Amino acid sequence: MSAAVITVETQKDLAHKLIIQPPSAGLSLQGCIRVPGDKSISHRALMLGAIAQGETQIQGLLLGEDPRSTASCFQAMGAEISELNTKLVTVQGIGLGKLQESTDVLNAGNSGTTLRLMLGLLASHPERFFTVTGDSSLRSRPMSRVVKPLQQMGAEIWGRKGNSLAPLAVQGRVLKPIHYHSPIASAQVKSCILLASLLTEGQTTVTEPALSRDHSERMLRAFGAELSIDPETNSVTVTGPAQLYGQKVIVPGDISSAAFWLVAGAIVPGSELVVENVGVNPTRTGILEALALMGADIQLENQRLVAGEPVADLRVRSSVLKSCTIAGDIIPRMIDEIPILAVAAVFAQGTTIIRDAAELRVKESDRITVMSQQLNKMGAKVSELPDGMEITGGTPLVGTDVDSYTDHRIAMSLAIASLLATGITTIHRAEAAAISYPDFTTTLKKLLPD
Repeated sequence: MSAAVITVETQKDLAHKLIIQPPSAGLSLQGCIRVPGDKSISHRALMLGAIAQGETQIQGLLLGEDPRSTASCFQAMGAEISELNTKLVTVQGIGLGKLQESTDVLNAGNSGTTLRLMLGLLASHPERFFTVTGDSSLRSRPMSRVVKPLQQMGAEIWGRKGNSLAPLAVQGRVLKPIHYHSPIASAQVKSCILLASLLTEGQTTVTEPALSRDHSERMLRAFGAELSIDPETNSVTVTGPAQLYGQKVIVPGDISSAAFWLVAGAIVPGSELVVENVGVNPTRTGILEALALMGADIQLENQRLVAGEPVADLRVRSSVLKSCTIAGDIIPRMIDEIPILAVAAVFAQGTTIIRDAAELRVKESDRITVMSQQLNKMGAKVSELPDGMEITGGTPLVGTDVDSYTDHRIAMSLAIASLLATGITTIHRAEAAAISYPDFTTTLKKLLPD
């Protein structure tokens, strides 16, 4: 049996090629690993720490590019944030309503969470002016979904394409409370409005068509905001103005990052992996439910609560997967994991259908089109649907040149697919993985046999 070969080539523009050649036979994945801190919680801990009174201590922060963008933006507005690391980050908050005008444009990099959530805070700071932008990918992503409800609250925001694209200019105002019925289940939309409501007199309510991830609600309550939830109507209400106080935050491992290893362990014969310390917030566990529908052997062990968030160790063993239909309310609870779920479907028996996921078209890339095209290059049978994909499993994959389109989840999903492809797969622009998982390649090498 030949050994697996994984190499990284750095090009002149610092782009990376990730080259993967699996062994000719006998590949199995064995080991116990930890994944980086949850990206959603990392963003929110930095933001709320920055606008709270007193010191916030964060353990387990994700060191990806996106949280670094959040830290940089809030440092530019007056918050003192220590050097980012996984052991302990301290944030000296400046107090709610006291963000300072930055002398430069606030740059959110590739992070939609940074930009969309931050807009709620900027818009609610009276008599202050801010300008915000991002990289080329973020500047093409729709911002109207948060700009419109903020405008209903009285915000003044200007931008390209009818105020829908960054760069954006924000003139802070005294806002009014609203009851916003969101047309989509989106934690970013919900969180943006909730953050705007912290400085707004009265009760602001957001109602969603389905439940989206609730990290903002949990953390806002922990920091001292007056918040109520109506689970029957998927509504959350904040009473403002609020006062926030610094807290100790322990960030669990990101289930979105764990998903790559859960799928890898399920599809590679003879594998058994344990992914430790993973956040299993019920608004994020759609991927576990979807894989269970497909027959994956995944067990939750050592379940506990850590700083208000449910956490578990996840044990996955290889199994024979079968097709299923994934649609409806489960989609908002696994929207970021659909690219790697598509890889699982390629190795499942039968035809898997994914619907109600049109949101994938406005992520870091059009993930429906990109995943369909790149998997088909490798020999898969994937058809695009307007709001999802139809994937017929069982067709052998062949290594070839594929492209991440600078999308971190695409890059890592293609890497997992390549483990069972015949020959060499070259993933172009694989450096995108560092957005959420800087050590992905190192972990992959660790799991493969020498």
